[in-house]
Amino acid sequence: MGTYGARPDAHSLATLDKAADENFPVAPFFLPRAWRGDLMAVYGYARLVDDIGDGDLVPGGRDAALLGLDPAQAEDRLAVLDAFEADLKRVFDSAGTGPRHPILRSLRPAVRRHGLTPEPFLALIEANRQDQLVSRYETYEHLRAYCELSANPVGRLVLSVTGAGSPERVRRSDAICTALQIVEHVQDVREDLGRDRIYLPAQDMKRFHVQEADLTAASAGASVRALVAFEAERARLLLNEGTPLVGSVHGRLRLLLAGFVAGGRAALHAVAAAGHDVLPGPPKPTKLSLLREMGAVLRRAPREG
Repeated sequence: MGTYGARPDAHSLATLDKAADENFPVAPFFLPRAWRGDLMAVYGYARLVDDIGDGDLVPGGRDAALLGLDPAQAEDRLAVLDAFEADLKRVFDSAGTGPRHPILRSLRPAVRRHGLTPEPFLALIEANRQDQLVSRYETYEHLRAYCELSANPVGRLVLSVTGAGSPERVRRSDAICTALQIVEHVQDVREDLGRDRIYLPAQDMKRFHVQEADLTAASAGASVRALVAFEAERARLLLNEGTPLVGSVHGRLRLLLAGFVAGGRAALHAVAAAGHDVLPGPPKPTKLSLLREMGAVLRRAPREG
């Protein structure tokens, strides 16, 4: 990242490397260098928070040690989240010595450059606290409230880093981010169940006569496929609602936002191509399908201004 942010160490690079596994481009090559560095700093933060909440930290307890915890606390996710929040506060404390964790040290220059506020970062921590306490969602409305914490802050941060924030753009961004979160929930039913989490609303499961035991099968039956198709359609409609955001900006930011929408659409196509059977593993889009969808989004998104 050079002068654009603190250089991450090898330990932190293991977190940043996970960007390659996302459905959408996190900080593609065509963006200005400053944007790429700051977006990767934001991604690194969001990825690390999720890794803490999911118990996916690099083995050995180094992250916990960096946050000042003793080895006995390394497996206590709530304790690590609390320590991470305390370290986040050091990012915003201009009079202090700064954060301990290298991911947060990399984030600090971006926060200062763009005047970022603590709220979206704190929301991501709260979402992962919720993951430790809530493993089922009764209604779609409850799930969307979770997405307000777990997904929407990332889109708002992207708008802030790129200087494109406005109330209408935030609203469109929230729709896209919630859609992308639902897409991930649809793709990762088996993985989430392995963590004793189900992000398919219980009301919808009842509507389609799906029991939790049905989600443990090697392959999805007709009722599970119908449920997955229903949730995928919800994500598609949210992507449609958010797509005008792409037309409201110009230049390379337009390409970046089109990539986010295209990633969601391509993933939904992959789910549909699998017959909505996500139980053998998450259907993933190809790079070619992502490029095709990106072209389609750019053609369809109405230009504004």
